[in-house]
Amino acid sequence: MTKSKTSGKTGVNVESSKYYMNRELSWIQFNERVLCEAEDESNPLLERVKFLSISASNLDEFFMVRVASLKDMINAGYKKPDIAGMTATKQLQEVLKKLHDFTESQYAVYNDCLLPLLEENGFNICDISELKGKELDYAERYFDEVVFPVLTPMAVDSSRPFPLIRNKTLNIGALLKKKEGKDDVDFATVQVPDVLPRLLHIPGNEENRSGKYIFLENLIMQNVDKLYLNYDVIASAPYRVERNADLSIDEDEAEDLLKEIEKQIKKRQWGQAIRLEVSAGMDEKLLKLIAKELDVDDNEIFKVNGPLDLTFLMKLYKVEGFDHLKEHGYRPPSPVPAFIGEKDIFKVISDGDVLMHHPYETFENVVRFVEEAAVDPGVLAIKQTLYRVSGNSPIIAALAKAADNGKQVTVLVELKARFDEENNIVWAKMLEKAGCHVIYGLVGLKTHCKITLVVRKEEDGIKRYVHLATGNYNDSTAKQYTDIGLFTCAPAFGEDATAVFNMLSGYSEPLGWNKLSLAPLWLKDRIIDLIRREKEHALKNEPARIVAKMNAICHKEVITELYLASCAGVKIDLIVRGICCLKTGIKGVSENITVRSIVGNFLEHSRIFCFENGGSREIYASSADWMPRNLERRVEILFPIENEELKKKAWHILDLELRDTEKAHIMNDKGEYVKAVVSEDVPRINSQKILCEEAYAEAKTFNSRNTRIFIPETNPNVKA
Repeated sequence: MTKSKTSGKTGVNVESSKYYMNRELSWIQFNERVLCEAEDESNPLLERVKFLSISASNLDEFFMVRVASLKDMINAGYKKPDIAGMTATKQLQEVLKKLHDFTESQYAVYNDCLLPLLEENGFNICDISELKGKELDYAERYFDEVVFPVLTPMAVDSSRPFPLIRNKTLNIGALLKKKEGKDDVDFATVQVPDVLPRLLHIPGNEENRSGKYIFLENLIMQNVDKLYLNYDVIASAPYRVERNADLSIDEDEAEDLLKEIEKQIKKRQWGQAIRLEVSAGMDEKLLKLIAKELDVDDNEIFKVNGPLDLTFLMKLYKVEGFDHLKEHGYRPPSPVPAFIGEKDIFKVISDGDVLMHHPYETFENVVRFVEEAAVDPGVLAIKQTLYRVSGNSPIIAALAKAADNGKQVTVLVELKARFDEENNIVWAKMLEKAGCHVIYGLVGLKTHCKITLVVRKEEDGIKRYVHLATGNYNDSTAKQYTDIGLFTCAPAFGEDATAVFNMLSGYSEPLGWNKLSLAPLWLKDRIIDLIRREKEHALKNEPARIVAKMNAICHKEVITELYLASCAGVKIDLIVRGICCLKTGIKGVSENITVRSIVGNFLEHSRIFCFENGGSREIYASSADWMPRNLERRVEILFPIENEELKKKAWHILDLELRDTEKAHIMNDKGEYVKAVVSEDVPRINSQKILCEEAYAEAKTFNSRNTRIFIPETNPNVKA
């Protein structure tokens, strides 16, 4: 039995479960912060609509993965408590209770806050009963000509079993009774076709020029009798089911991982039902029948006061003609100063390391790096890891082109990237056909690190160019996710990058590393050593501080070390977007720790860690959060930022976010998050907007400083 860790100063057992937050409940807190942005009246209307949609999308994934995982543990008889001392059964009870409350809050925001404002601004979302005259004629004609031919009503009786209801589909259930014959009640269901718009726009008239919107499911229910001509419809209502979507793959038994994942993806549509969403006014007999067939408990039934599946709001956000209701305080990505006016990307990197901050600075240089390597005669090899890529990825196209040009191309495609498995299988097959050497990572581990290596033959010999990043090689999400990336051709980084790919493609584990730290073998210990080093500095009354930015922190060993460092006097400031199982402000445990979360226009995704180190500050970036899955079950990378100017740039990001007063939510000593409150004389700081403006100003200044402009002399005899 291992000895519990206690604070040397207070004797408190910092490993006690009472000092830790349950990760699932912490995630719900995060989604509450997203919903808070939908409530925030300072946000433009359609931005608030977008945040409500995001909260619904987040919730879908949470049910399909995390709630499903809890049910799997319960079904397997797993009794071990989590770091907060909660068993899976207790967690599920608490989580479902919180999620019912959260769902009520979502619909309160939708009905009370957003719907009236949408109507005021031309989005009149109404019930079909409010249509009249030509409006109603239009809706009926649309149903007859467009909707009806697509529908496939499915009856349930002694010869036809209850159909398999696909995951996340919207359906309409109905109770039917034959017009002539017995009094037996039958059940039927029809899927609301997702190939048609969920919101039907009814053209305007003189009274309402912008028109009205009705829901497709309401139009179908209005005409449901046309689907069952020989029956009377006793009741009908929409319902939606979510299923366990976590893949269960035994890689040791799978002869062909690619085929096994393809098979599991198909099963995802029919996994165990996790949540049933229904309208609050649904007929009780109809509800009981559906719930029994789907085998859901009462606490897994969510009765909502409004339209099911609020993710439809994202399509409303994208309706053209309403740009005035969106946020315009953010600039598009700016050019990276180092690359302005320079045609040779390899020369720029040779001149010195380049640190980029997306989406404030463009991601185009990363794409260009691979594209130019694909056609550069001096490039011998390209090696890259791919976790999530865009639907029409220019990087994939460049890799295929490189192989076609005879270069040695090695690509690790992570087939187990959740919800991107199908895309990644397509890309893997395409790259293989193009002549690339495609590898699928290591058994039992996801490869989540972001690294590209280009090997180039130059006049003075072979040179290795490396790109390391905190985010995916995805040109689409790079416009919305905040991440940093480093270009370098320093030999030590090149040697490490080569070792990474040799380890991933074969069995070559290096004896040591120059600059990089990798999970699952070395990264956790490196993080713990860095935290302990700060503790030692504090005990010697030397400068000691930790500032760490990440998506999540729930690794108990790491949190324990942070608690011990805090007890020793280390000032610790954490910027954690999502899950945080650490608690702040506990006397004798975490008095020196602060936690803040920033939820803004961009999704905070970068991982940046700063250690004061007795006055010799060190800054690192990583693909890994401080979670068990990242540090113990994935291939991840931690890399240092060593150039002094680049360290200042990375520190500025951290420092600015610590001073954010508009989008920051701060954890209090009760474990709750509250919006930063500032007095009127304190300047309001929105870190994301400021970073946009700074990137634009820096590029503009650099461009004007390095561009010659020749102005022709005018003829003095010609009047202006």
